[in-house]
Amino acid sequence: MNMSSPNCKRSMPFGLIKILVFLIFFSNIPLKSEGQFHDWCIADEQTPDDELLQALSWACGNGADCSKIQENQPCYLPNTVRDHASYAFNSYYQNSKAKGASCYFNSAAVLTARDPSHDACKFEVIP
Repeated sequence: MNMSSPNCKRSMPFGLIKILVFLIFFSNIPLKSEGQFHDWCIADEQTPDDELLQALSWACGNGADCSKIQENQPCYLPNTVRDHASYAFNSYYQNSKAKGASCYFNSAAVLTARDPSHDACKFEVIP
């Protein structure tokens, strides 16, 4: 092919353009300080309280730190099964996910990217 031909234009290969666009786009997405997205494990809104109570009891007996959902502690209020279960599920999940634990709790929990912390109640997140 003759490069001096009037129909031949010098241009950047299409694959290189796609890579550059990809890099520009993803370099502008805000990440957490560790460069990772975070998730929290909370009670599913559709799960009945009796099922949440069973899962809450299991979580507190199997590694969740449930001390902050006791009376006069920062996560006691609101005093609902759902709120206490969310705190316990997240505590268990954050402290056990590196060992392969999931946020399942017999279908009583879901992952969220929104920090459920409120007022003085801080939900732990471990990258």
